[in-house]
Formats: sequence, structure tokens, C-alpha cells
Amino acid sequence: MEYRMIRVSGLAALLLAASITAPATAQTSDPAGATVQALDDGLLAIMKGGKALGVAGRSAKIAPIVDRAFDIPLMTRLSVGPAWTTTAPADQTALVAAIRKLTIAQYAGNFDSWSGESFKIAPQVETRGTDKLVRTTLVAPKGEPTAIAYRLRQSGGQWKIIDVFYQNSVSQLATRRSDFAGILGKGGAKALVKHLDQLSAKAAN
Repeated sequence: MEYRMIRVSGLAALLLAASITAPATAQTSDPAGATVQALDDGLLAIMKGGKALGVAGRSAKIAPIVDRAFDIPLMTRLSVGPAWTTTAPADQTALVAAIRKLTIAQYAGNFDSWSGESFKIAPQVETRGTDKLVRTTLVAPKGEPTAIAYRLRQSGGQWKIIDVFYQNSVSQLATRRSDFAGILGKGGAKALVKHLDQLSAKAAN
């Protein structure tokens, strides 16, 4: 089943990195850290916009930030796995668009209000081969903090997110690959696009 981000509303909180009075508590000179910082700042902005923005407004506001922060084409290819090489180009394009749509819908649907939550990004950026790992923590006024780590890879001269680890252990990429395999095996790429579109519609409600 598709991983669902924890809904942020009222006392609930989600990701990580900034302060209540400023967009972020820790600035990093590392370009990979800066990518995550920009995402965190964007999420905080739509949280504060909340109900006034509405789902459509939050989607419009977070969409360009998602495009800059994530390597959606690579994430899609890695999530589909070996089946990608035998997928028709038109279906590949449709899958990339569906993953992008889902990512935006999840953020717009989950980050729908602000009750004092803040994001705190770790200043230390870890190197993992050719990739980098940036850790952040979502801090809520009440409840336990939520740890999230982003794996980034350079693409076109920019560091972009290719995987997200929830509570530093649950890989979104691995979870999706496992979930998608069964759907692809039964109905192919078109069935997966339909499934992703259904998840997007559900996330936006």
C-alpha cells in the first residue's frame, strides 16, 4: 500500500526544519542542504496559508517548489524498477506526471494548517557515495518530533531529492517499488497511472 504522510492539522505535525518566527532555524551552505531548506520553507508557508489558500491554492504554491526540490523523473524510474525499461515512452511520461501530481497533492492535503509547528534542519550534510543525506526534524508544540531524512543526487548541476526516509528508516522509494510491482504485474503502466491518480484525488480531500 502507498505510504501516506501523517496529516498536519491542528496539533498534528509533519516534516521538519525552521523556527516559529523565521522560515528556518539553521541555514546551511551546502547546496544539498539548501534544497531541503527551500522545501521546508515552502511547506511552512502553505501550512500558514492553511484554509485561506484552500487545496488548490496550496497546490499552486507548493508545485514549483516540488519541481525544484525533487528529481521526479528519476524517482519514478527507480520506483517502477526493472519494468521501466519495457514501458512505452508515452506511459513513462504519464507515470512521471502522475507521481508529480501525487507528490503535490499529498503536500497540499497534508500541510493544511499551522499550530506553531517548526522545521529544524541539521547543519551536517552526510555524503553517501555520489549522493548526500540531509536530516530534518518536524517539531510540534505538543507530541514527539518527527525525523525525516532526504537523499539527494546531483542532476543538471543541482542537488535534488530522490528518496525520503520517514523516522530515518522507512524509505519512500523502497515502499513504492514494493507497492507498484503488484499493480504493474497485473495491469501494466496504465493501471499504475490510474492507481496514482486515485491516490492524488484522495490526498486532496
